[in-house]
Amino acid sequence: MVKQNKDYKKNLLHQGFNATETDYDQRGYHLEVVLDLNQVRKFAQTVYELNFYIVFVAGLHVRPDEGHDKGTSGLEVVYQFARYDQLYRIKARVSVPNSLKVPSISDIYQGADWHERETRDLYGVIFDGHPNLKPLLLAEEDSDFHPLLKDEKKLKSLDEVSWPSEVPEMIEKETKAGSDR
Repeated sequence: MVKQNKDYKKNLLHQGFNATETDYDQRGYHLEVVLDLNQVRKFAQTVYELNFYIVFVAGLHVRPDEGHDKGTSGLEVVYQFARYDQLYRIKARVSVPNSLKVPSISDIYQGADWHERETRDLYGVIFDGHPNLKPLLLAEEDSDFHPLLKDEKKLKSLDEVSWPSEVPEMIEKETKAGSDR
């Protein structure tokens, strides 16, 4: 018997988080939450108390857009959380400031420990408050080398690398044409 999904969106909105429902079949998660830097730990604690586990913490390097806060580095930290007892996933993301510091959640989710270290290795994000932020994958002498940072000329905007909000018209037409046969 599948448990009914609670209204996690309502709960998160009530607590001051910017949560948007998404098409799970298209994106692989049910809610997307855009966090401010000062909300990261509160959000992690909230979803922990709602019995979500952490799936991953990762980085993303995009072009800082003109319309966004100039104090961001172009890096994003992306978190995904899920539940064991029902199919429900939440993706949260936060823009990384120029200081490259984001609060660690490794004391809330022990599983975030290695993910944060890996993100530090590959992107240079510093997880403030992490108890052991030494290199995980790279040699200690390569601590200034972050292999997943892209050349500035090749960066794309966040909109260019994100899913469109609706199914592209061309796909809809192909689907309809296929069903007419």
